[in-house]
Amino acid sequence: MADQIADMLTRIRNATMGHRPRVDVPDSRLKADIARILESEGYIAGFRQLELKNPRGDHPLRVLRLYLKYGPHGERVISGLRRVSRPGRRVYYGHAKAPPVLAGLGTSILTTSRGVMTGRDAAKAGVGGEVLCNVW
Repeated sequence: MADQIADMLTRIRNATMGHRPRVDVPDSRLKADIARILESEGYIAGFRQLELKNPRGDHPLRVLRLYLKYGPHGERVISGLRRVSRPGRRVYYGHAKAPPVLAGLGTSILTTSRGVMTGRDAAKAGVGGEVLCNVW
């Protein structure tokens, strides 16, 4: 699989469309940082890093289990996820150039020289970076 972040976002999107309580994605440090931001911004209820038994008997599978969040009447908290920077087309923003997502109601997630952070945090820190995705 070429784009692990797009796979993670697609799994989250499909799980929220099906009103699933949780979704498992293969674990990596970047995906854990994205999950941390989604949790701090209130888009997911939480996440855990787990080691599951591999059915093939090899080494254990490391997965990131995301617990999804829904409103009181079952409405989705995450109404949209979009991958911005892709392996074929990288998108970078300077600290003053990042446009707001959904007129400020959404969040952009950037990878910067100071780590993975939201667009608002990057602007406050005065750093730019590669825009991984937008969430609203």
